[in-house]
Amino acid sequence: MGTDRRTLLAGLGVAGGTRAEQLAAALEDRMRGLSPGSLVGTIEEIRQESGLARATVSEAVRLLRDRGVLDIRPGRGGGLFVADQSPVVRLRHTLLSVTGEPGTVADAVELRTHLEELIAVGAARCAGADDVPALRAALDDMAAAPDWDAFVRANWALHERIARLCPNTMARAVYVGTLGHLTSSTARTADLDADAYRARRLRIHADLVEAIAAGDEDAVRAAVARHNHTD
Repeated sequence: MGTDRRTLLAGLGVAGGTRAEQLAAALEDRMRGLSPGSLVGTIEEIRQESGLARATVSEAVRLLRDRGVLDIRPGRGGGLFVADQSPVVRLRHTLLSVTGEPGTVADAVELRTHLEELIAVGAARCAGADDVPALRAALDDMAAAPDWDAFVRANWALHERIARLCPNTMARAVYVGTLGHLTSSTARTADLDADAYRARRLRIHADLVEAIAAGDEDAVRAAVARHNHTD
């Protein structure tokens, strides 16, 4: 790849999130200047350019593929290509483009709160037995988080997994777009008891996951109500 390695690395270590999330953001920023079908490179080329481990690069590529902005073409002449984006994907980009505007995080929280029940009920209607282990694994990540920032990132990752199960593609795109703003904001009221607060939030999310797993829409709505109104 002909781009200076420093260009790709410029965003790493600046934004929040894991190295894979930072790399995904840097690659996505580069891809905005490319037309659909353009070659982004191969995993090995990105690994060499970024200096990151192959597993980290692969995770970044997976994130971009799941967001619908990157196509992976195997075989000879294959590689990573800019996806031909649907209107839903373009909507998500519009949401992410306002990150620096005043009040963005507050707006994202308000919007996400209104969508929470729609997303979770949709997930409950569509979740299969194969989907439940991934939700429970995300809960385990929350429980094992070593600090507050890691706990919040695991929380957002769980909500993104739930959103993937919702069949309403437009609502899902808007909801996941709001998470893009919230992942960089991990503020918490200083006077809260951290351990007690984490325990309450973990219990609520566990109830939500089990309600989705059971397909119990009433239990989902009750869990969402507690989720949105528990400090």
